[in-house]
This record gives sequence, structure tokens and C-alpha cells, in this order.
Amino acid sequence: MAELNGNPVTLEDLQSLALTNYGHFTSMRMEDGTVRGLSLHLDRLVRDCRIVFGVELDREQTLAYIRKAAKGVTGVAGLRVTVFDPALDMGRPSDAKDPHILVNLRPAGAMPPPPLTAKTFNFTRDNAEVKHIGLHPQLRLRRDAQLAGFDDAVFIEPDGRVSEGGTWNLGFVDQNGTVIWPDAPVLPGTTMLLLRGLDAPKQITAPVRLADIPNMAAAFATNVTIGVRSVSAIDDVHFPQDHPVLAALRDAYAGIPGERL
Repeated sequence: MAELNGNPVTLEDLQSLALTNYGHFTSMRMEDGTVRGLSLHLDRLVRDCRIVFGVELDREQTLAYIRKAAKGVTGVAGLRVTVFDPALDMGRPSDAKDPHILVNLRPAGAMPPPPLTAKTFNFTRDNAEVKHIGLHPQLRLRRDAQLAGFDDAVFIEPDGRVSEGGTWNLGFVDQNGTVIWPDAPVLPGTTMLLLRGLDAPKQITAPVRLADIPNMAAAFATNVTIGVRSVSAIDDVHFPQDHPVLAALRDAYAGIPGERL
């Protein structure tokens, strides 16, 4: 199911989105009409719209479109909100100042999924702070990782700092049980922000370099689709799948109440 500005979407409506691929989005996990971090998702849409289109997104109208699309949906579902301008001309992207709101729903998988393995690549995501729809570089590296026998990619900055995964934030647990979020250009994921707001376990943000990875006790990935997912290997470094800090993070995340739409 998909709606554009509250109305059924047509193929013509989606033409510019498909052909120019310019815009931004956020993805949510809806559970019985509630969303963890709903306010953070709306904050992201408003912030990114200023960056991508230079205009102020109507927060309440956007929420109204989300509510309309999700009305009557029960259980667990994935919900994506994409902001784009159907009138965008590739030759004049500076004229795109009328962003529309595309809301679509899809099935959501069980959480957490099985542990994943990742291969490192030297790469910096363009406009890392924005959840934009230009996913070709990440998907290309994800494909390269899978062809090499891994599940996904982890990005390394030119100075050797670890940043993030293909479409997820990356965290580590050190030998003292402290959670370390890499200090590098990353997307401020809503799941990561919710976890960072917890009182326990102890968490810090600090540079993590490629050479530091073998010294870590555990690694994990986070986003709204996977929650807290164990990373069992990065390159040839293997991690336990059942570290107690990861279990504590999963339990704490599950206990965060959702906000009602």
C-alpha cells in the first residue's frame, strides 16, 4: 500500500522518483499502532528536508499522512516515509521546492535477525548525516561483500576510522563491557539514538580504528528493521554472538515504549 500526500499513488507520480532518485526518507517499525522513536523520525524528516530541499516540512501534516496510511493496520509492519518533489527536473534540481510525502507499508521481519558478517571497505557516504535515497554506493559495496562471502559492508574513513555499516549503525563492546559508538561521519540512526539515551550499560563515543577491531569483545548493528543485531565477524576477526552486553541492549530496547501514531 502506498499513498502520496494522502492519496493513492500513481505510476506518473513516481516517475521523477524512479528516474532522478533525489530525496530523503525514514523507515519505521510499527507495532500495534505505535512506533519507537516516532518523534525522532519526524525530527529527521524535518531536518533532512531543510538540507535536501531548502524548505520547512510541515511536521503535523506529515504525521497526518502517516496516520491515514496506517489506519486499520494491526500487528507489526514496516512503514517508510519518502520525501521527494514529483516536479523535479534533472536539469534544474534547484527549482525543486515542493516536496511531497510518499508513505508505504510493507511486511516487517522478526527481531532480532541472525548474526551478520561484514567486510570492510574504504568509503565515506555522501552527506552521511542525511538519510537520502541515493543508495547505489552502499548497495554496490554490499553486493561486493556478499560476493566475497560476507553479509554486508562496513565503511572505513581515509584516516582509518570505522564509521558505519551499509544501512545501519555499528557499535562495539570493549573488554570492560563499555559500549563504544564510533566517532566518525555516520547517519544518526533512531535506534542508535534511543539506545544512547539509556542509563545502562555504560556508553561512550570515541574513534575506533581498523586496527582496534581485534581488541573489541563484541560488535553489533542497529537500525529499526533489525533492532540490535550481533555482528559475528568483521573481515577475519570473529566475535561472540551471545555477549551479555548485547543481550542487555536488546532487552532495554524492547522495553522502550512506542509512541502512538
